[in-house]
Amino acid sequence: MRRLIFLLPLLLFVGVGVAFFLGFERDPRNIPSALIDKPVPAFDLPPLPGRKEGLSNATLKGDVTLVNVFASWCIPCKVEHPVITRLAREQGVTVRAINHKDKAEDALAWLQRNGDPYASIGADLDGRASIDWGVYGVPETFLVDRQGRIRFKHVGPLTPQVVEEQILPLVKQLRAAS
Repeated sequence: MRRLIFLLPLLLFVGVGVAFFLGFERDPRNIPSALIDKPVPAFDLPPLPGRKEGLSNATLKGDVTLVNVFASWCIPCKVEHPVITRLAREQGVTVRAINHKDKAEDALAWLQRNGDPYASIGADLDGRASIDWGVYGVPETFLVDRQGRIRFKHVGPLTPQVVEEQILPLVKQLRAAS
């Protein structure tokens, strides 16, 4: 019994070491989402000033749609913006956006400077809709099927590799399924 008491701290130390080691092998951007294959949360966001259409869960039915969560103050959002623009303009993917905790004038100026590939943008001023979507930070991107279910989530800026290897094949598969 006395030996067990002396071995317990060593066993605990080894267990914690193994847990840390296994944790370092995981990709931090690969955050599981509880919403995959579930309907988009109910939300209704107003448009940015001067735009006709905001964004709601009803808007996300009928077509395979990419939903990008961005903000004008987000540096990685600017990095991924050309990738999103190519998706919308060259690949024919419908892209909609949630503008996360941003000032309307800043978001509009950012779109003016960088281009506007979005079919519609909902202004999420207080971040509540983003929380309902399970957003940890910006940018995050979701792929929604024709029935309004979230089928894919990407944390961080989109890259051409993610688009070619994951998003475009899934878009093609989801369009063919319905």
